[in-house]
Amino acid sequence: MDATDLRELSVEQLATKLAELQAERSSLRFRSATESIENPMQFRTMRRDIARVLTILGEKRRKA
Repeated sequence: MDATDLRELSVEQLATKLAELQAERSSLRFRSATESIENPMQFRTMRRDIARVLTILGEKRRKA
């Protein structure tokens, strides 16, 4: 996920994307607790994607 792509989205779309990412992160966390996951680097990329969305969402909300 690229920051330039996220900047094109509206605030509502960013909030939806954030909810999707957080739900995906919790399911990934649950799966890792119950079974072995194939790529543990998914945690890092998921965390960074959530941080990107939160940063851009904060920027847009401060502008408005």
